[in-house]
Amino acid sequence: MKKYKLLEKALTSSRNMRFNDMVSLVEAFGFHLSRVKGSHHIFAHPDIPELVNLQEVQGDAKPYQIHQFLQLVERYDLKLGDES
Repeated sequence: MKKYKLLEKALTSSRNMRFNDMVSLVEAFGFHLSRVKGSHHIFAHPDIPELVNLQEVQGDAKPYQIHQFLQLVERYDLKLGDES
C-alpha cells in the first residue's frame, strides 16, 4: 500500500490497521526498528527523543498505539519520507 493511503487509513480507521502496514507507515516517517523485546517493537527517529512502541495482536496494531504515533507526528510536524 502506498504511504499516503496508509496514513489515510490510520487517520480514518485506526481500529482496523494491519501491523505490517503500521510498521511501513512508521518507517515512512523516518523511524527505524531499534529493538524488539517480547511483543514490543520499539522504533526510534534520529531527530526525536521519543520512541514509538507497536505491538501485534492477531495481525493488527493496537489502536491506542496508532493514536499515540499520530499524535507524535503532529507534535513534531513530521513529513512522509518523499516529501520535501
